[in-house]
Amino acid sequence: MTARVGELETLRLVVSAAAAPLFEAALAEICRSVGRFREDPGDRWRIEGIRAMGAGEEKLALTLALAAAVSGEQPELLRLPTPATGWLARNREDFPAQRIGERFELRGTHLPPHHSPGRITLTLDAGLAFGSGEHGSTRGCLLALTALARRQHPRRILDLGTGSGILAMAAARLFHRPRQGPVLASDIDPWSVRVAAENARRNGLARRVRVGHGDGWRKRPLRHAAPFDLVLANILARPLCGMARALSHHLAPGGYAILAGLLTRQEGMVLAAHRRQGLVLAGRVVCGAWTTLILRRPHPPP
Repeated sequence: MTARVGELETLRLVVSAAAAPLFEAALAEICRSVGRFREDPGDRWRIEGIRAMGAGEEKLALTLALAAAVSGEQPELLRLPTPATGWLARNREDFPAQRIGERFELRGTHLPPHHSPGRITLTLDAGLAFGSGEHGSTRGCLLALTALARRQHPRRILDLGTGSGILAMAAARLFHRPRQGPVLASDIDPWSVRVAAENARRNGLARRVRVGHGDGWRKRPLRHAAPFDLVLANILARPLCGMARALSHHLAPGGYAILAGLLTRQEGMVLAAHRRQGLVLAGRVVCGAWTTLILRRPHPPP
């Protein structure tokens, strides 16, 4: 992300709880970060996305039109010029400590240091590439990681489309990797690469999480590091479908993939694309309107 202070823009709309995931996904297509905040009182949600001023205007109109057609709601879209520091301050106000499942606790940098016994505590800047901490796809991935850790101990791990780096850090802490190679994390967005690297340093994981810039599987170091025992990809449904063949090719026999960023209604499409490449469903986690898939590449027959 190259925008300087004063060059950012907040997109804001308010919808019902049922429509919130659709409009959240619509803004996620063009925004660097999207947050969902409950309006008080009532069952209404405020969706906010941050983007470079005017970026992706045609795509924004299309995705909002699709969300409106599916949900039957046409909320007013507010466009607010936003200094970066002001937007970060608002996000921090809406980012309390989050306990996810039985293993993880997420805390913003604005909160005092705290460690809960028996939990993995991760500290993130509340406004850079993470949003409010309430996104169903992020929660689903952390719950899937917890479930997978009960029966697997992967050595070679990749977080594709790392964003804030939260999943790479969670995997590095959950699977205890001081003597193994680092978790690899990659993102197409240079801003996210910087944020993820800083978050890794902040959590004492600079040596256990290696962050790099790259466009999916096109990055040569990722191909050379394959095959992976675990691939994490919290992206969007269509890119996941497009990368299904490459994922299968770079996943080790017996390896697992955790895929997220898809609405529950998109699960069948994503699952079918990966089943065509020989992957099988090992589990799923549903968080509201969002589904996380746990897939496995079977061992070849003897």
